[in-house]
Amino acid sequence: MLEHIDLQNVLVLDIETVPQYADFDQVPETLKKLWAAKTQYQRKDETPDEFYERAGIWAEFGKIICISVGIFTPGSPVGLRVKSFAGHDEKLILQQFCTLLGKQSKNLMLCAHNGKEFDFPYLCRRMLINAVPIPSQLEISGKKPWEVNHLDTMELWKFGDYKSYTSLSLLTEIFNIPTPKDDIDGSMVGHVYWQESDLPRICIYCQKDVVATAQLLLRFRGSALIAEENITIV
Repeated sequence: MLEHIDLQNVLVLDIETVPQYADFDQVPETLKKLWAAKTQYQRKDETPDEFYERAGIWAEFGKIICISVGIFTPGSPVGLRVKSFAGHDEKLILQQFCTLLGKQSKNLMLCAHNGKEFDFPYLCRRMLINAVPIPSQLEISGKKPWEVNHLDTMELWKFGDYKSYTSLSLLTEIFNIPTPKDDIDGSMVGHVYWQESDLPRICIYCQKDVVATAQLLLRFRGSALIAEENITIV
């Protein structure tokens, strides 16, 4: 499976997102009403205020604070170089990420876990909102499905079965991919960013997801995992 893919033409990525505001009281009144309307079916018994901690999931109400990427390095054994673009200025983060993509082949394959449902569309939507041109590797308008160079490790695992979501944590466990026991998970990112102001901690978490996704891709190929000493954070 996936043996035909040239790893040197694959960029693995993960993004971390948070609500645009530290708490619901800071949200402009118009957006409060739109947030309530947007989430009326997801909130169940929660109020818009109580539900706002999850606003980072929606590109209309969230923002990107970190993009981590991993590039496979040639050699025997294969290595991985990981880099993060992070900060409080979302537009600058997106521009830096686009600059990186601009130096790569237009046929570069982008890989993420649940990327087709979350990471890729979220990136494109926030680029439009920030007036950042969408790079060719993310542009899918007018392309046929087989012309889109996007790999999604969750979609690959489904094999056409669309009934359920399978987490990266579950797949790394069943494929015996060693991952550090993190002190945070995705649901805690907003709190760590807004209340603890600990962006470096979030970057580390994001980078670990990139490494885990890259290792999972190798498992899907039937290839050996990358040894820890061959993973470089730059």
